[in-house]
Amino acid sequence: MAVAHVAAINLEGPDPAGLAQFWAAMLGGEVAIETPDFCAVKAGALYVGAVRVSGYQPPTWPSAEGSQQMHLDLSVDGTESLDEAEEQAIGLGATKEEGQPAPESFRVLRDPAGHPFCLRR
Repeated sequence: MAVAHVAAINLEGPDPAGLAQFWAAMLGGEVAIETPDFCAVKAGALYVGAVRVSGYQPPTWPSAEGSQQMHLDLSVDGTESLDEAEEQAIGLGATKEEGQPAPESFRVLRDPAGHPFCLRR
């Protein structure tokens, strides 16, 4: 039996509302909590929080000087290809990493606050 389950993932950034809107659109969720310093997206049973941090510095990847801290792996569902999912994510405000280790299997992007995430088939 599990001791716990994942209820929320919280991401830091300079603009909680913008980050929440991005993740709501990416995950098909809705912004359930919105304050100037914290917003939360409800996406199924999971909440993705966006927390304002003064002087925020985005994670680095790949880099010998820093780390990505964490990243999300997102499964592309339905009939969409990785190319279509990538295009939609970029249209929502994501940016594509220059280095793509295995573009036929997954795509590495960043959310508007610079958090890396992967789209996988």
